[in-house]
Amino acid sequence: MENVVLTVHLILAVLLIGVVLLQRSEGGGLGIGGGGGGVMTGRQAANALSRLTWIFAIGFIITSMALTLIAAKNASSGSIVDQLDLGGAETAPAGELPGIGGYTPPPGAGQPVVPGAGQPVTPPAPAAQTPAPQAPAEAGEAAPAAQEPAAQNTGNN
Repeated sequence: MENVVLTVHLILAVLLIGVVLLQRSEGGGLGIGGGGGGVMTGRQAANALSRLTWIFAIGFIITSMALTLIAAKNASSGSIVDQLDLGGAETAPAGELPGIGGYTPPPGAGQPVVPGAGQPVTPPAPAAQTPAPQAPAEAGEAAPAAQEPAAQNTGNN
């Protein structure tokens, strides 16, 4: 039944397109010339094509509704995945989806595509320079430097 209605629907669609293209428009139309004489005048042909357009359009709408009703009747309440019965009754946990790996979703609207692209570029910080260890100084030179702050502290008390 569905195939018959679908075939009629397609035939009506082609006929409707043909009749609309044959109608005379402001530009002259495809099939009807402006010459007088003949069995049908321009006015009569326009009336006939107008009636055919209405008939084909009504038939097209009726077959569209019939196809919709047929498809709704044949539809089941389950999803296609449930009907396939892939043999996997077990469901995988949401955290362990196969084939995703390290997927990160695309950035949202207004966000840069590359991380840090919208931020100003700062030069890398200079490496901390530590002074090289000095050779041990003579005992006479190091002792006065260490004693000077001590001497100042004792004088201020």
